Amino acid sequence: MMFYSELVTPLGKVLIVGDEQGLRQVAFQHGAQPQRIEADWQRNDQALAQARQQLCQYFAGERQQFELTLAPKGTEFQQQVWRALVEIPYGQTASYGEVANQIGKPKAVRALGAANGKNPLAVVVPCHRVIGANGTLTGYAGGLALKAQLLQLEQPDLLR
Repeated sequence: MMFYSELVTPLGKVLIVGDEQGLRQVAFQHGAQPQRIEADWQRNDQALAQARQQLCQYFAGERQQFELTLAPKGTEFQQQVWRALVEIPYGQTASYGEVANQIGKPKAVRALGAANGKNPLAVVVPCHRVIGANGTLTGYAGGLALKAQLLQLEQPDLLR
């Protein structure tokens, strides 16, 4: 059974989805295509209380790392990329090329970008910390404005 909860954050409403395996999805609920709540999902704020609390702490500037059981669905390559993204420290960024090198696939920059875009765990798996080789903000499923806001939250002097 999938559970869901909604959380209002300073950057907008977030949908949190999980089951007995762990956290499946964290998605901002604005933009052109917000994640819809499936008919067989059950609202259960208590089941997702730990994720809710840690996200609140993150947005309040009180948490830099998440301690949650993650269970995103994806290909083996996507899973490998998402594990690498979790290693990018709070307040820092890495280029797509740097992450590709980190996973031992230096020529897979485009595939890495696609996997980054499919990340179902916004904020928790910090795909917003991946930037272009020249330091520019590129590609973010929630939009570049949201990516900039997340980076600004983590490192206020980064985008000045």
